[in-house]
Amino acid sequence: MSSDFTPAIVVGPGNTARAIDLLDRVERRSRTAVTAGKYASLAAIYGWFGGMKFTAYEAEGLVGLVGNSPLLSWTYSLFSVRGFSSLLGVLELSIGALIAARLVNPIYSLVGGLLSTGLFATTLSFMVTTPGVLVPELGFPAISVAPGQFLLKDIGLLALSLWIAFDSLRALRCRT
Repeated sequence: MSSDFTPAIVVGPGNTARAIDLLDRVERRSRTAVTAGKYASLAAIYGWFGGMKFTAYEAEGLVGLVGNSPLLSWTYSLFSVRGFSSLLGVLELSIGALIAARLVNPIYSLVGGLLSTGLFATTLSFMVTTPGVLVPELGFPAISVAPGQFLLKDIGLLALSLWIAFDSLRALRCRT
């Protein structure tokens, strides 16, 4: 029975090269799936988050974050709480669609990745403007579950947004 896949490798001096070769083959075979998964996961997150912005529950949940932000608090003088949330929902759904449109043309996902980077940079700024993020009585580095840990996850989403923007730019350059 011949196979180029070795199911078990005993780590040792003589097997290091075989182990590295196996890992290289797995990485090459999974690269496309992993890349597609990155795009699909962020597009799905935006679809879910964007859709929720049209609900009263989500709109009210934003008030403490947006209302305390020097970058965004002024929007409540232009829009109602629900109106701003709906506008944000349209933006998030659009970003998700742009990221998913990588299948059509990487220029779309480049724009989506850049918009996403800006959005997550903005939400991360809430870490310093929203009361209740830090839990001083527990000492550093304690942060609250909400809003602290809720906002902290945006570091990973910001990194993924940047990765998508740069991967899309690379794909555009490869086309020319």
